[in-house]
This record gives sequence, structure tokens and C-alpha cells, in this order.
Amino acid sequence: MFYPQAMTQIRLIIPARDLLAVTRELADQGIYHQVDGSYLSAEHGGGSTSAWQEKAAVYAAWERRVLAVMQALDIEEGSPPSTGWTSMIETDAVCPIVEPIEQELHQASEQMVNEQKKIEQLESFLNQLEPLADVDVDVNALRHPQYLYSILGILPAANIERLKTSLARIPFVFLTLRQEDQKAVAWLAGTKRNAEILDRAARSAYLNPLSLPEAYQGTWPEIIHTLRMDIELAQERLAKQRSAMTRLHQGQRQQLQTLLWCLRASRILAEAIGRFGRLHYTYLIVGWVPSSQVAGFAQRLRQVSQDMLIETFASKRGSLKQIVPVALNNPKILRPFQQLVTTYARPLYEEVDPTFLTALTFPFLFGAMFGDVGQGVLIALLGALLASRKIQALRSLAGLGELVTACGLAATLFGFLYGSAFGFENVLPALWIRPMNNVPTSLAAAIGVGVVLLSIGLLISVLNAWTKKDWGGLLFDAHGIAGLALYWSLVGLAIEVMIGKFPIPPLVLAMLAILAGLGVMFSEALKRLIEREQPVVEGGLGTYIVRSVFELFETLISLLSNSISYVRVGAFAVAHMGLSAVIFILAELIGPGQSAGYWIVIIVGNLFIIGFEGVIVGIQAMRLEYYELFSKFFTGGGMRYEPLTLVPKVEE
Repeated sequence: MFYPQAMTQIRLIIPARDLLAVTRELADQGIYHQVDGSYLSAEHGGGSTSAWQEKAAVYAAWERRVLAVMQALDIEEGSPPSTGWTSMIETDAVCPIVEPIEQELHQASEQMVNEQKKIEQLESFLNQLEPLADVDVDVNALRHPQYLYSILGILPAANIERLKTSLARIPFVFLTLRQEDQKAVAWLAGTKRNAEILDRAARSAYLNPLSLPEAYQGTWPEIIHTLRMDIELAQERLAKQRSAMTRLHQGQRQQLQTLLWCLRASRILAEAIGRFGRLHYTYLIVGWVPSSQVAGFAQRLRQVSQDMLIETFASKRGSLKQIVPVALNNPKILRPFQQLVTTYARPLYEEVDPTFLTALTFPFLFGAMFGDVGQGVLIALLGALLASRKIQALRSLAGLGELVTACGLAATLFGFLYGSAFGFENVLPALWIRPMNNVPTSLAAAIGVGVVLLSIGLLISVLNAWTKKDWGGLLFDAHGIAGLALYWSLVGLAIEVMIGKFPIPPLVLAMLAILAGLGVMFSEALKRLIEREQPVVEGGLGTYIVRSVFELFETLISLLSNSISYVRVGAFAVAHMGLSAVIFILAELIGPGQSAGYWIVIIVGNLFIIGFEGVIVGIQAMRLEYYELFSKFFTGGGMRYEPLTLVPKVEE
């Protein structure tokens, strides 16, 4: 358990001539968290930083255009160039580079789209006409007849009789030219005066007319051959356009990547300057820097601008009058657990960072609920595989690798304590107990673990209140000393009732519980009294007493339910062994005598337990962390530490 990294506020006054050099140095160091100081600008005579904000918007627009071009050409952003990209680029120099590429890309893309549409259209015609490949009929004979109205198309074969029946009252000719796969190519003809009736009947029978441009002449086989030739020509033209795009990709890749990083750096610098304050010929810069790096930070800045004025104000926890960015600087091995914490909330600057506590308790809870040597080893190996990033499809889960590995190792450890390996309980001796054979002990031990963890949470809450100098909350809050004393005294009385061997006399415990309960009950009035706020009681004494009684009752229920909630640790340990037993029963039914079927069921069953129950146990461990433990001391809501840098960082 550690506090977030100590921070120091930095205030700089720099001459206007050193503006760009200082801003670039701030970004290069990558430790300066900027605070908007534009409100400090002089209203008259000093100018403003709005021009820089407009400039940043222009850079952002060009950056989006370059990204769009790179995306169209399938060019990745790449790494920053070795030199020359951190200087601000003039927007006038960007246009001659980007616009010709955009025009060439637009022309090539438009031609590719047109060719692709043409190929799709021709293939559609070909698909419609292929059933007529053996029909040697001239198309011109079917087009624009003087007296006849005809429809050539494809319809479901089952609808042919229905079509003939619907046309029984008018003269018509219906010829089935080809039939296969329950589809028929047919020709329907009649007089022109009955064209509307023929159309209506064709639609009701789902007769889809074959459409063909007037340019295609000759017999059906000749037209099909012409279509195939046209498709090949269009595909050749499309291939040439793709080759042109490839050449454009190769020729412009490096230039576009360099330009992108130049524009990005220029935008970031312009945005940063737009948040500075300005007074006549100087700029005012406000921000935060980790306290451990202030000396080196100031020294490097003075090398850039000798006329700079630097003021530092170390932030003391508990006496803060402003929001301080929270920098979590845990070791790399704890980063997965830090992510687990920040998923819930980011701690305040004056709060304890629970990452270290989570790194101990989360695997412990998982292992206690999922204790098995063989399954734990497989989970640990899965975590190592995720962390290695060797499987492309699983790289998005690489950040969970260390977390999964830790949970697997904890499950392995508890597997030795439970004497279980892949569900077999006759291979290893139990170093502690077998949960299925000792259910009361398992559940009691789980509640004991809950009491210890909740006590740790309440102690951290007391420490947080001490750090914040919240003396009323420290003494009388439900998560303060009074709440802790109430909880411990009630736990002591419960042990005395169930076991009868608690070292502190029951009378002392009862008196302590009453005094602590009164402190929690009247905590609001007592806190106002300590802080000398008036009135001490708001809303009338009677109303206040009734409300306080209900609040005390709610506190007691919360402490009881939170403690009992840890029973699930023992219950899941028992259920895990029970599920393994069910797998063995199924294996005996399917493959008696340990045949091949027996071992197949054992293997599949173990994989099912690892996948299905592993996820459920992980969710339960997370629930115990978030809702039972964190709720006792963790407020959250801290501001993320985001240092100014030209190369954005993925991790803190």
C-alpha cells in the first residue's frame, strides 16, 4: 500500500522570445502536467493566446487529412523520425505536399470504385445469363417486337403451374428453356394489349426478368462470351489501378509518416501554448511535476532560458486547496493490479493507493475458491502465454497475463493445501483440509478471512482520514475509529458466544460496543462539534435521533453482510470440489474401468472447469474487492496525471 506519487506545483514566467524553446523542452521531458492558465492573460496590451488555439485547430485539421490519406493507402503511423520533427512546421508548407497526393489518390480511388462497380454489374449479368448458355436464340428477336410482349427470366420451378393458371383467360405462350436446382429459365409472351396482366402474373410467380444492356447483341452464347471478355478487361484495369496505389504507398510512405509526426508535434505544442497565460512580453505557465524530479526539471529548463523565473510549491497531503493530478508509479509487476484498481476508480491524491493490497488479496481469494494444483498450473501457463504476446489473436488480452499468472499460482498453492490435482484427491496429501470433507471449517475460515480483510480496510480508512486531517471522521465515522471499535467488539462477542474462549471479558466487549455504537450513531453531531460548526444538530433533536438510529442500524447490517459475504470463498471452494466429483461420476458412467472414454471426459471436464468456473470465480473475487473491501476506505475520483509529451504514452 502506497500513496500516489508526491507532486509539486510549478509556476514559470518566461520571456516571449523563449516561448517555443521552453514549450518544446517541457514536452521533451515528459513529466510536466499542464494546468490551463489562459485566464491569467492580460485583457489589454498583452495580447492573448487565442491565436495559438486557432493555429492548433489548423494543425489538427491537416493532421486529420494526412491520417485519412495514410489510411486510404494502408500506411501505418510508424515511430517518430530520428530528428527534425519536433520543430513547428509552417502550415503553408503542408498544402503543396498533401494536396497533390490527395488528388492522385482521389483519381485512383474513383477509377477503382468505377471498375469494381462495372465488374459487379457484369458479373450480375453473367450470373443471370449463364443458364441460357445452351439456348441458341438471337436476342434481337426478343427485343422491341411490334405485336408481342415478352418476358425472359428466372422463376422457381414450383411456381410454373401457378403462373399458367393465372393466365388461363388470355392467350399466352410459356416456354421453359432450362431447369435446374429448382430454378427455371422461362420465356413468357403474349399480346401487347395484355402486357399489364402478364407483368402482374409474372411478379406474383416471382419471375425475375433478365436485364441486359442494348449494347450486347447476338445469340445468348455469344453475349455470355462477350461478358466474360469484358469482365477480364475490367479486372486488368482494376489490377493496374491497384498497382498504382501500391506505387503511391511505397513512394509516399516515409514522407507522409514524417509529415504526420511534424503536424502532431506542432498541434501539441500549439495547444499547450494556447493554455498559457500572457502578460505583455512574458508568458505564465502553471502545472505539476513529480516532486522527486523537480530539481532536474528546473535545471534543464534554465539551460533553455536563463531569464526564466521558477516557483515551486510542494503539495502537502491533507492541506490541499486544489486538485492535484494522481500519478500511480507502481512497479511493472503490479501494473495489472493497478489496472484492476483504476477500473473501479482512480484514488485521490491524499488516499492510499490500494494496488499493493489488491496484488495480495485478489490472487489469494481466487486461489482459495479455485484450489487445484493441475488446473492452477494450466491457468498460470495461460497467463504466461498471454503476457508473451506470441499469439496474434490474444494480444489484446496481454495486459491480463501477469494477473492470470498470479491467480494460477495462487490456485496451485491452495491445491496443495486442499490435496487436489485435476480433481483427483487421492494423489496428493492435503496439507490443510479437504473442503468437501470439512465444510464447516471451510466456511468459518472464509468468514475469518473476511474479518481480517475488512479490518484492514477500516484501518486504511482511518489512515486516510488522518492524512486528510478529517478529525471528526477519524474518530466517529462508521469507517473510522468508532466504526472499527464497534466491528471488533461485535466480532469478539460473536467468538465468545460460539467458542467461549475470547481473551477479553464479554462485559468489556459489550461496553466497548455500546460506546462505539453511540459514537457512530451521533457521528454527525460530534463531527460538527469538533469542527466548531453551528448548529450542532440540524432539523430538530427528535428527527436527528430517529435518523441516527436508522443510520446505526444500517451500519450494523452493512458490517454483518460484508462479513458474511466472504462465506462465498469457502462455498466456492466446496463447490469446486463438488463439480470435480460430478466430472468423475460422468466419466465412470461413460467409460467404466478408466477406458479411453473415461479419460476423455476427465480432460474435457477439467477444461470446462478452468474456463467456466474460472471466469465465475474471477468475477466473485473482483466483487469482494470492489464492494466489500474498497467500499470501506476508497473514495476515488482522482484526476489522472497526463504529462505533456509529443509521443503519447499508452501506460502511466
